[in-house]
Amino acid sequence: MFKYCLIWSSYSRQDSKRKANELLAEFELSDVASRPLSKFSGGMRRRLDLAVSLISQPPLIFLDEPTTGLDPRTRTQMWQTIRKLVKGGSTVLLTTQYLDEADQLADNIVVIDKGRVVANDTPEGLKRSVGSSSLHLSVKNTDNTANAAQIIEGLLDAKVHLAEASELIAPMVNTDKLTDVLTTLKDAGIALSGVSILQPTLDEVFFALTGKGSNTKKEENQNG
Repeated sequence: MFKYCLIWSSYSRQDSKRKANELLAEFELSDVASRPLSKFSGGMRRRLDLAVSLISQPPLIFLDEPTTGLDPRTRTQMWQTIRKLVKGGSTVLLTTQYLDEADQLADNIVVIDKGRVVANDTPEGLKRSVGSSSLHLSVKNTDNTANAAQIIEGLLDAKVHLAEASELIAPMVNTDKLTDVLTTLKDAGIALSGVSILQPTLDEVFFALTGKGSNTKKEENQNG
């Protein structure tokens, strides 16, 4: 399988074979090691490409959209391998269009739009740049929605948005106030069916930085 690859390495022949077998096992390619490359699927080729690049354990690794087209299981496995590389001391420069992938793997994210750098920060820093966390509450009895909104606005000093008949959303700068909100609602006899605090997502960051959110939505509606 490797006869078409030229790899410069300081390993001895025996060590090179051992290293190759270790990488084949890590990327779950041992069972197909003797299969012609032309018979490999797209996902298998991506895993093989990365395995070959790691034989010499480089200190700097460039990965260009390494998980594009991979199934969820193989994608998760690739994430684990990348984390292991970083833990072992390698620096990984990774390009991706999957924002959840950037959120999972990156210590620092550079957002590029039309060839121009529009942001450079940690994932948490980027999320903070578009706003605070938000409180999501679902009221069991819709008759209590207006009263619940009034209580929340008074405690959080923030405008409450009514997402649905029973779902309230409000910005929450200080999450320590959650206990006060829940206690006051309970004392007022307002029962809840759900409570969560959500951070802004990197999708929201991207839309805020590039201004593409509304256009994307329009395209989705037209296609739908």
